[in-house]
Amino acid sequence: MSHIVTVQDAVTAFADFMEPTDAELDAIELEMPAILADVELLDAQITTLDRTPTELDARRIRRARRRVLAARRALANHAADAGRGGAA
Repeated sequence: MSHIVTVQDAVTAFADFMEPTDAELDAIELEMPAILADVELLDAQITTLDRTPTELDARRIRRARRRVLAARRALANHAADAGRGGAA
C-alpha cells in the first residue's frame, strides 16, 4: 500500500528564494499603468456582456482603449529610451 504524504515542506522550503527581486518589482511598478488600463478596459467590456451597449458604454470602452494605447505607448517609449542609454 502506498501512502500519500504532503509535499508542503518540499514546496515551501525554498519560499525565501522565490520572492521577486528588486529588479522584477521595479519592472512590475513600471508596467502598472498599462496593467491598470487593461483592467479598466476589461471592466468596461465585461459590463456590456449581458446587455446591449448604450452610448455611455461605448464611450467608456473607447476611453478605456485610448488609455490602454497611451499606457502601452509610454511603456514602449520608456523601453526605447532605456535601450539608448538615455544619451541625447
